[in-house]
Amino acid sequence: MSKAFLVLDDGAIYEGESWACLGETFGEAVFTTGMTGYQETLTDPSYHKQVVIMTAPHIGNTGMNHEDEESKKIWVSGFVVRNPSPRVSNWRSETSLEDSLIDAGVVGIQGVDTRAITRHLRSRGAMRVGIFSGESLSREEMVIKVRQAPLMTGAFLADDVSTQVKYIVPVPDELQKKFTVAAIDLGIKSATPRLMSLRGIEVHVFPVSATKEEIMAINPDGVFLSNGPGDPATMDAIVDLVREFLLDSMPIFGICFGHQILGRALGFETYKLPFGHRGINQPVKNLRDGTVEITSHNHGFAVAAPVDANFTTVFGAGFVSHINLNDGVVEGLELLERPAFSVQYHPESAAGPHDAAYLFDRFAEMMTKAKAVHNA
Repeated sequence: MSKAFLVLDDGAIYEGESWACLGETFGEAVFTTGMTGYQETLTDPSYHKQVVIMTAPHIGNTGMNHEDEESKKIWVSGFVVRNPSPRVSNWRSETSLEDSLIDAGVVGIQGVDTRAITRHLRSRGAMRVGIFSGESLSREEMVIKVRQAPLMTGAFLADDVSTQVKYIVPVPDELQKKFTVAAIDLGIKSATPRLMSLRGIEVHVFPVSATKEEIMAINPDGVFLSNGPGDPATMDAIVDLVREFLLDSMPIFGICFGHQILGRALGFETYKLPFGHRGINQPVKNLRDGTVEITSHNHGFAVAAPVDANFTTVFGAGFVSHINLNDGVVEGLELLERPAFSVQYHPESAAGPHDAAYLFDRFAEMMTKAKAVHNA
């Protein structure tokens, strides 16, 4: 092991030891608070172009396996841990965390105080970061390189993570098919269509470049807008596509990035959060009934919608359905006159609690009602 440095664009530098691959890497510095679920985090396309800092001090003891992957590759730009586990202790493990990172070419750093870094980001806000190991650069040179890295604001990343060809996640043989859904892949996790399929939904996953004609060719009962990385303000083509579906009263369900896109389709602005919401323990209040859900998050942008009153759009009235109890950020939107709703968090919760799984059932109920209206 050699010295390694984590360098933030405000000039803060943390010295640790090299881990995984040697070299240098850059991205947006983000922290996640989950004590488990690092494999799902690493393979979540929403973390593309981000350097992930794990606040839990001991990471890697359950190893890695193919069954829990949320996509076919590791997407993070870099990985930061305090104490990586020296051995794997889980019967499901197929390889170690470090070996998986090395195979993916991910530069990491260990031996830094990840909670101190987290506190710094919470007070100073999200910023660019670099990890440097294996070569000798001055502190000034490292800071300059970090400040030359692209910002997340204005980043269009959907093309990088979206599927290139449409594919289908079928309903299991033992279940009855009830609906056909077109899922627009903005960085979708594998758990999401799988959970829909268990509710009798055949999911056709489309590339981000799909046209309305291509989507309508499968005669969908609904459209799903997935999670994903980047700035929602760069997604004009998808926003326009969603507006067309809203005009047609197509049932729409959006999560995370898809929630932000639905918000923009309704006419709201989106904005960069100071340090985002990430991890599997975010408290969200359902304003419909006052219940609180513990939810899984990964987002750095939010929708600027009014939380204290119903709003009016060109598609009719709507309201904010959920808010984050930590900071009051809008966590859900719903239209009253058209079948469309969204949440800012991950109802598939891989990893995380299952408080929000009912949202897939709500989507199915919405499609059932829409079918009844269409057939009346």
